Order: sequence, then C-alpha cells, then structure tokens
Amino acid sequence: MYREARFLPAGESALVVEFGARIDPALNDQVRALDRALAANPIAGVVETVPTYRSLMVHFDPRLLSTAALVERIRSFEAEAPIEEKPPRHWLIPVCYEPPYAEDLSEVAAALGLSAPRVAELHAGATYRVYMYGFAPGYVFLGGLPVELAISRRPQPRPPVPAGSLLIAGGQALIAGISMPTGWYNLGCTPTILFDWKRDPPASIDIGDTVQFEPVEAAQFATLQQAAAQGRTVARQKA
Repeated sequence: MYREARFLPAGESALVVEFGARIDPALNDQVRALDRALAANPIAGVVETVPTYRSLMVHFDPRLLSTAALVERIRSFEAEAPIEEKPPRHWLIPVCYEPPYAEDLSEVAAALGLSAPRVAELHAGATYRVYMYGFAPGYVFLGGLPVELAISRRPQPRPPVPAGSLLIAGGQALIAGISMPTGWYNLGCTPTILFDWKRDPPASIDIGDTVQFEPVEAAQFATLQQAAAQGRTVARQKA
C-alpha cells in the first residue's frame, strides 16, 4: 500500500502520507486503513492523526520520535495483517429545502439552468460518502454530488450560513458544522447537530459512513430543531 505513497514532512512535528492527487474512494480507503493501523499499533510520540480525502497527517512529538523513524514504522505496516474495518453506517439526515433555510437554492438553480425543485431533488436523491472533516469543527466533506449540480465557488464569500447548512461548490458537497462565512452555496439546512464537544465522540458521523438526505417541510424542521437542541438524535441509521 505504501510503496507509491509520498511521505511529506510538515515542519518538525508532522508528517503527511499522501496516496494520490484526486478525490477517489480507493485512495480514501488507503487513508483510512493507515489511520486504523496507527490506532491499533500505537507509536510512542504520535499525538494525533488527521485523515483527508487523499492523505493522512500524523502529528508527533519530535522529542520522542523523528520523521525518519516514523516513516520507517509506517512502511513496516505493509507486512503486517490488515486491520479489520468496522462496517460503515448509513445515515438518513432530515433537510429542509424551503425558505428561509435554502438561502441560495434559487441562485444555484438559475446558474445551472434548472428549477429550484429539481436542484433539491437531485441533491436529496444522491447517496454521499463521508470523506473527511474539514477546516472547521464538524464540517463534513462528502463525495457523490450529482454532476448536474457541479458549480464553481462564489467569486466572493457570502455572509455566514447557519450550522447545519448543506453547501455545494467545486463539484463537492458538505454539511456545515458551525456558522461562518463561506464561498460555497447553501441549498438547505439540517437540524441535526453533527458536532458537539460535550459528546464522546464529538462527531456523530464517522469517516467512511454514507449519507442520504430526507426532505422535510419548514414546520417539521422547527420541531426537529427543538428536539436536537434538547439532545435528541434526529438523524436515523438505515439498516
């Protein structure tokens, strides 16, 4: 697995193991396999691992571990038995594609030459793979956006979107974990709280899981949002 990987030092206390240069399930599987191997075979000095679409960043304490020693240990995993992966879960997540939650739906529809209902239908009809958590807490990056919804990022960032917003841009999709400005387009919103630092683990959806969106009306959204605020789980696992 690691014969073709690139080992890229990131300063004196981190190493990036890069498996490719594209968004691809097979590459992400390799990232996750290495992440599992490091978890199952702890290395003294390794502090944290950060999986992404195509690479794994390994943070380490340089007082306890050198970059060269870490690379050598990772390469040794090649000869060891693979770590069994737990079965991915499939999530059904409620989403409202109606005003005021779908702030950019009409704008996206006009740009793509589609009706607003068709944009919502395409977005809700896809099955998404959870590839990674991004640059902000609870930002879930998804693969599987229909090609009909491919749209470039905004020329200028827009004002903050609410937590739970369903965003698309650059052929990618994500769920916003917190409110912040963005260069992506907001198609709808989910009442599901994806990240809560008081929970263990804080993120409720794992990398490798799959996601589908279930459209709900605005009135139902408000009820679900209240339930989520009270600590109830509003996303469902599909058998």
